[in-house]
Amino acid sequence: MRPECLWAIIARVRDETANDLSVTLAAWLLAIVGWGGLASVVLSNDPRIGPLPLWAFYVLWLMAATGTAVPFVRYLSKRFAGGAPPGAILRTSLWVGFFFATCAWLQLSRLLNSATAALLLIALIGVEWFLRLRDRSRWEPDDDE
Repeated sequence: MRPECLWAIIARVRDETANDLSVTLAAWLLAIVGWGGLASVVLSNDPRIGPLPLWAFYVLWLMAATGTAVPFVRYLSKRFAGGAPPGAILRTSLWVGFFFATCAWLQLSRLLNSATAALLLIALIGVEWFLRLRDRSRWEPDDDE
């Protein structure tokens, strides 16, 4: 049995007609909560106490980087790709946040170097490229024409 509210949210995210206002509000919310929470975690918690401040740092860093990346991803998408649906813009911004959070995690264990960061970046670009290719293959013409 499926919860109806969850499927309504998923259908809304997959909706290609979602306007840019919803993406902008999501980006602002992610950026404000992410940067505010990150400042709170960094300034008030000792990371040696337990795993909670460390994981809170990664989650908030992901949120802050994702919310901050949305305007840049939207601009690059309009400039070079001719525009993308709002779901693709949020997904690409999430990849940017995931990249920065993974780099922070690798830096903690002293495993981050330029080669590792470049390979991770190439892998994420490849995944996004394949997802965009799949989105283009599912395109259907409008019935109006």
